Amino acid sequence: MPELPEVETIARELNARLSGRSILHVRVVRGDVLRGAFKDDLEHQCRGRRIERVWRRGKTAIISLSGGWHLLIQPRFTGAVLVDDAPASRRSETEPGESMELTLHVEPYAPADPYSVIEWELADGGRFRYRDVRRLGTVTLADDAALAHYCARIGVEPLDPEFAPDRLSGLLRGSRLAIKKALMDQRIVAGVGNIYANEALWRAGIDPSRAARALRRDEVERLHEALVTTLRASVLARGTTFRDYRDPSNRAGGFAAQLHAYGRGGEPCERCGTRLAETHAIDGRTTVFCHRCQH
Repeated sequence: MPELPEVETIARELNARLSGRSILHVRVVRGDVLRGAFKDDLEHQCRGRRIERVWRRGKTAIISLSGGWHLLIQPRFTGAVLVDDAPASRRSETEPGESMELTLHVEPYAPADPYSVIEWELADGGRFRYRDVRRLGTVTLADDAALAHYCARIGVEPLDPEFAPDRLSGLLRGSRLAIKKALMDQRIVAGVGNIYANEALWRAGIDPSRAARALRRDEVERLHEALVTTLRASVLARGTTFRDYRDPSNRAGGFAAQLHAYGRGGEPCERCGTRLAETHAIDGRTTVFCHRCQH
């Protein structure tokens, strides 16, 4: 499932390719992915509106339209937002101190795709579409009030300046969860899922089953650094692809080669050589850790 780095990659490229363009028509092929609107409502509220910007909150890509309407896209397991053509190359928005250059290509329309469930035709002849093989992702139509309510329910963004070690420490002190589950709780920290929780805990040398509120100050500082560093590195690599994730240019992410824990159960720990353990006991999901050097 796409996490913060993958959705950030999607949002940055969509912003570079779609902002300033206007929607001419919407075609809904499969309405079961829609939330907050029927297909006629989506067509009515999108038609003629300008795309103001595309941004991310948690694991959701948000396409903000003129007139106070927004498309909230959660790709989940097999969803993707694809752009079939684009104007001239533009530089993407980046975090301060980062450099992330997008190379955009003008491409003709893709052939008919049986997994494209919603298509937005643009006034300049372009098109973007939501594609989802298993149709487990969602596309939600929200006005300003609904968007504000949605954002208020989500925790702090770990790439925001306000996410300092002290802030993380305060959040963890109030949690009764295991530290891995706390990191993945979207009410506490936005956008972190199984891949990056595993990876950050390995890099910080912290046992994923430990109680979040039991971490010492120095451990919280190590975890904060590991989490932020890992997320930023993955954004620069355009996210992690094991099978399904693709960016709007239909490219795979490149961060899998930099993972030290997730997907490496049974292999030697790159820090101490001990075989990495794999369990589902902590939260029902795959947890990979080193029982020797994660304490």
